[in-house]
Amino acid sequence: MDNLKITIYQGYLFWENIDKNLQNISLRLSGIREKTNLIILPEMFNTGFSMNADTLAEEMGGKTMQWMEATAKKFDCVVTGTLIIKQDGKFYNRLIWMRPDGSYEHYDKRHLFALGKEHQTYTAGTKKLIVELKGWKICPMICYDLRFPVWMRNVDEDYDLLLIVANWPERRALHWRTLIPARAVENQSYVIGVNRVGHDGNEVYHSGDSTCIDPNGNVVYYKRDEEDVYTFSIIGDEVLKARRALPFLKDADKFDIED
Repeated sequence: MDNLKITIYQGYLFWENIDKNLQNISLRLSGIREKTNLIILPEMFNTGFSMNADTLAEEMGGKTMQWMEATAKKFDCVVTGTLIIKQDGKFYNRLIWMRPDGSYEHYDKRHLFALGKEHQTYTAGTKKLIVELKGWKICPMICYDLRFPVWMRNVDEDYDLLLIVANWPERRALHWRTLIPARAVENQSYVIGVNRVGHDGNEVYHSGDSTCIDPNGNVVYYKRDEEDVYTFSIIGDEVLKARRALPFLKDADKFDIED
């Protein structure tokens, strides 16, 4: 695996204002001065974590996906994050993995946040997504998924990098800061969590706490409370060395999740 350049956007999201969010993110990303392979945006980066799907949902290939395609092409990298998608009469909290050539993959959030009544609006996904970038196998997940390690389990070394994009509130930030390193150590992979900052439309405060943890549990990046656009590298050899030195994944239980 080559080393991978990652750019994190930990930003304030303007409540239910798609145009303003896309304009603001474009402005923030314009400060990137080095080549990057992947730009990671928070969960529902164009609206904030809203249940107002009737008003905010877009079709596949709509305004926000067009913006993602243009941004991926501009920076010659992958752009990923989630938005509200309407398809076949249902709403999804959908992560888009947008490549610079306009091709894309998607992942629908598996675990819907019942405490916030997300399950009353959105339809849960049923399939994981594993994508490849510069020799890395990458598994993107969404916010509440973080609490369910069976769903994230790295069976048969399926992935080298686990991504979690989120709107995770400050009141449970300790859980976020605890679970992300746990996922890195137990799955012997890098884990990157990208969160938002500031208050949302329900006056819930988000402290960010975006982070990157290496396969041994070491902190590569961490930022709290402030907006940040930050580019850093993750090292392919660190994954390989961790798995050679401590081949725990070979002893892991094999299982499948069935609905």
